[in-house]
Amino acid sequence: MKLHQLVREAARRTPDAPAVSGPDGSANYAQLDAWADGIARELAARGVREGDRIGIWLDKSVAAVAVMEATLRLGAAYVPLDPQAPPARVAKLVGNFTPALVAAPPERAAALAEHGGTAPVMTAWPDGGAWDRLPAGPVRPGPDVPEPDITDDDLAFILYTSGSTGEPKGVCHSHNSAWAWVEWAAKAEGATAADRHSNHAPFHFDMTVIDVYVPFSVGGSVHLVPPETAYNAKALVRFLVDHAITVWYSVPAALMLMMRHGGLLETEVPSLRCLLFAGESFPIGPLRQLRRHFPDIRFMNLYGPTETTVCTAYEVGDIPDDRLLPVPIGGPVCGDHVVAVRPDGQPARPGEEGELIVTGPSVMLGYWGRPPVTDRTYATGDIALVLEDGTFQFVGRRDAMVKVRGNRVELGEVEAVLQSHEGVAEAAAVVRGTGIDAAVVAYVVAADGHDPSLIDLKRHCAQQLPRYAIIETAYRLPSLPRNANGKVDRRVLTERAAAEADGASAPA
Repeated sequence: MKLHQLVREAARRTPDAPAVSGPDGSANYAQLDAWADGIARELAARGVREGDRIGIWLDKSVAAVAVMEATLRLGAAYVPLDPQAPPARVAKLVGNFTPALVAAPPERAAALAEHGGTAPVMTAWPDGGAWDRLPAGPVRPGPDVPEPDITDDDLAFILYTSGSTGEPKGVCHSHNSAWAWVEWAAKAEGATAADRHSNHAPFHFDMTVIDVYVPFSVGGSVHLVPPETAYNAKALVRFLVDHAITVWYSVPAALMLMMRHGGLLETEVPSLRCLLFAGESFPIGPLRQLRRHFPDIRFMNLYGPTETTVCTAYEVGDIPDDRLLPVPIGGPVCGDHVVAVRPDGQPARPGEEGELIVTGPSVMLGYWGRPPVTDRTYATGDIALVLEDGTFQFVGRRDAMVKVRGNRVELGEVEAVLQSHEGVAEAAAVVRGTGIDAAVVAYVVAADGHDPSLIDLKRHCAQQLPRYAIIETAYRLPSLPRNANGKVDRRVLTERAAAEADGASAPA
């Protein structure tokens, strides 16, 4: 299945059904279909052809969705660019994927040129209207754009990640790999045309693929969370209620923010029937609270790096009071084969740990500008414990397994123990120093009405962790630093820990 066919088919079936709403307005399927065709005709007139790349440096909006659709209709691939990224970074990315054209407002076009970006820029809708204002009618009338001569395995989009080396890497996905996640998610959710999906993640984050194309695949609607609302707790809860969202998907951080500061645990959401989360482990205490507040809603924990997007899933039921670890990440989905491989190269058995290796249709084509992935296999770098039923418990990153005085310490385990303390809402752990001076340092966000001391936290750790894994000190933060995708920014915490070793901040 090719992604650009979804809106066109929905427009033929139910042209007046709502398709997408955002900060710039809303569109039904007939409007979105017509706008996508109009933009596609304009792109073709500017020389865009099959196999080209189109950069999209627009705010999250209906307009951006229309450009995505138009790009795919020409057999080209779209590349969403972070609207908050510095122009120098965007120019660097543009130089990497060499687009035939970039869609951006005039001020960003000027900034791109100032920093050496040489790609042509489309600064407005084909009718001349600004990108932040939706057209009243068709933007470039004409016949339907013909079906491109492409296969399901051709490139559909590129998502840039920061990369472990610090250099951005363009993850290339085909129509086929994206459809593997979309088709699975639609079936797993039981998605229908009546569903109203949220889109919390930015467009350059892989979660958006499910947010947008699952509703399009069944004729439902997607409602874009405005960027200024993304981490405004009360506004997010209002958005959930006011838009009568039936399927919510976000990183756990957004849900914990809504619980802690937005009143989610005191709010009834009668429309909501399915809640999905991914991106990082959901601390078991807050998840237990949320599960109990919404006992009749389906909860699903999805796992997978951008290179596979979703490759395992776990449906969350009741959570026992004595559970300390996060819920499992479950077993393979999307037609993938997932195995945990021990350091000796053999598959891990129940009770053993290994690196998760994914093979199957959801795996990327490769990184832009690098050799393709020929066997559709990806080594995730994530370590998991094989459970008795053959499913997986996430343990942590291979590169987050550190040595403290010669002993292996998994920082994810330290964080899980800290987060099981009643006085801790969130926690992150890093290692400060090297060799004999290495020590585990914690950053904690206190739960409402609690004031855990360093002694309390050390005693709590001592009850569940080996001596060498007990935190040396803890620092109190009002919230954990997060990157644009909502994940804890461990690089910032590691740098802060090094600075605080000189007495720059007082321990909790």
